[in-house]
This record gives sequence, C-alpha cells and structure tokens, in this order.
Amino acid sequence: MIGTTLAAISDHIESLASTDGEYSLVCARYGDRPVPAAGLRFESRTAARAAARATEQYRDALRRYDPQVPYYDVIVRQEYAGDEGVGLGARDGSADGDAGSGRSAGGEHDVRRFSAAEAAAWSLSDPVVSRDGDDRSDRGRSPGRDGRSDGTPAPSRDLVGFCHDAAAAVFEALSAGDHDAVESAVMDAYFAFAEERSDPDGLCLRLLEAVAFELRRGLEPTEQAAVLADAASRLPAAPDADPVAGAFERLAGAGVVGSYAADPSGDEPPAASRVVHVSDYALSPQDGRFPTLPIVLELCRHGDRSPPSAIRVDAAEGGWRLRIEPAADEEPAGLASAPIRG
Repeated sequence: MIGTTLAAISDHIESLASTDGEYSLVCARYGDRPVPAAGLRFESRTAARAAARATEQYRDALRRYDPQVPYYDVIVRQEYAGDEGVGLGARDGSADGDAGSGRSAGGEHDVRRFSAAEAAAWSLSDPVVSRDGDDRSDRGRSPGRDGRSDGTPAPSRDLVGFCHDAAAAVFEALSAGDHDAVESAVMDAYFAFAEERSDPDGLCLRLLEAVAFELRRGLEPTEQAAVLADAASRLPAAPDADPVAGAFERLAGAGVVGSYAADPSGDEPPAASRVVHVSDYALSPQDGRFPTLPIVLELCRHGDRSPPSAIRVDAAEGGWRLRIEPAADEEPAGLASAPIRG
C-alpha cells in the first residue's frame, strides 16, 4: 500500500538524520526543501546523498497514484547547525521552503531541525514542475474543475504543495493504523475523479477530497480523529497563541480558502467554540457534505495537536459559516467532512 511505502521511506530518511549535521537537502531549481526531508540535517555528505535518493523514491511512490506530484532536482547543501539566526535567503538567496512530514518532538526519530528564525523565512510551497521542465505555476488559466474552460485559475504552487503534503501525511497515518481498506477506497475514488475530469492541475484537490470523504465513509468518528491527529503529527508543528486564526491564516496563504473572518475570541476561554466565515473554498462539497479535513489538520498543527470535537457547517451568503467546537469527551463530528446545514 502507498501509505506503507511512504511511512517506511520517511522513517528511513529520518534514521539518516543527525542532531548537529551540516548538510541538508534542497531543490536546485527553486531552493525549496523537499518533503519528507524538509528541515532535517545530515552528518555527512554520504548520508545526505542517501537521503536525497530516498526522498526521490518517496515522491516517485506518491506520483504513481498522482502524476501531478512535482518533480524536484534534489541536491545536497552544506550549512551549519549553530547558525540559529541565519535564514536561507541570507546564505544563498533561496528563501522558499517546503513543509515536511516531521515527527513530534521527543519521538523515536527526534532530530534537530532548523531554528524557528530559519523556518519562518520559508514558504510552504511546492513548484508544479513536470518531467520536461514545464513550470505550470506560471500558466495563466486552466480548464474549470468540471472540465470546462471557464477561466478558473490553476491551483497555485502553495495549494498544490499543501494538498500533496496533507494527503501524504494521511496516507502514512492510515497505514500506521492498519486501515488498508480505506486507503484502497481513497485511491479508487481518486482514479474515478481522474477519469471524469480533464483538468490535470486540479487533481491534487480531487485527491484531498477523496481522502476526506473516504475517511468519513470508512472509519468511525473516533477513528477519524485518531488518524487525523496522527497525520498532523507528521507535519511540522506551528503552535499559535490563537490556533484558529493561525490555522486559517495558513489556509488562506495556501489558497485553500479565498478569504476568512473569524469572530473575535475576546475574553472567552480557549475551551469556547469559535465561528469562522470563509469564502472561495478550494475543495468541493459532495452529497451535501463539506470537506473539513484540511481545516482540522491545520487546527491540530497550530494548536496542541488534538483535533476539535466537532466542526458544524452552514451555508452563508458568499461562502460558509463554520463553528469549531473545542476538544471534548463527546464523540467527534465533522472532522473529515461535515453535513451542510441550512
């Protein structure tokens, strides 16, 4: 299964990493840090080269199921673990980065990652580069999501990268949880999407939609919560004093939402529910359900890694109204997809 393959390769790459290594991996063309080696350091050039080969294998494995996964020219670069305050741009002019599937601190493969100052200088981007070198991030327009030439903009580099990183993390979590049937159902649904639609640049969105809806169909609510918490732990943590605002800021930056407005928390305790209005959501509802999976992953990343207890979705003028209920002992609801009310 793809999740088994991705998890094994990711673990192998992290086993090569060092707490104080001077070598890292970057894309020669863009300076981005490739999943799943983003932020890892390696003690020797030999170890870094082995990690580079494994990184290419990881992306090739995912590309077997989604041919739109970008191609990278992964190279080894020497830098210094002690340079806490030096960002990438100050070293070599490349300031873009790529979020990796890191394990949580203190875990089996807990290795030293780059400083917060360095990480803040990266963008979580993923160039859409085909094997022949065609950079689709600069294409003006693509066919619409239903295959028509309706002027819908092609997904941005950030959106493509976001979708692939999220899907890969969930695949790994499904494999770790022995949910092979759900993993197979996701790929079957994705292939069906690919056959029905002529928009290749939008397939990354279809993949994430398939993940969201098959998780809801194939797993109990508590199982969904466990898988999503595990998936979030495989993405870089981004703790925020206001996890809701931080999560939606990231979603807006990646193009998952066009805009958002969160009701102010005021003096309410962290346990209080929050309401967020969003517009131009990139993922499409199906069968009266709204795909909430990417929102939950970001809430976990920007909070304490625990998913909310529920997300309620209402149709609203110009978009959607989401009520986010904090983590509680009650059964989770709406974590992969939520019924649209009203």
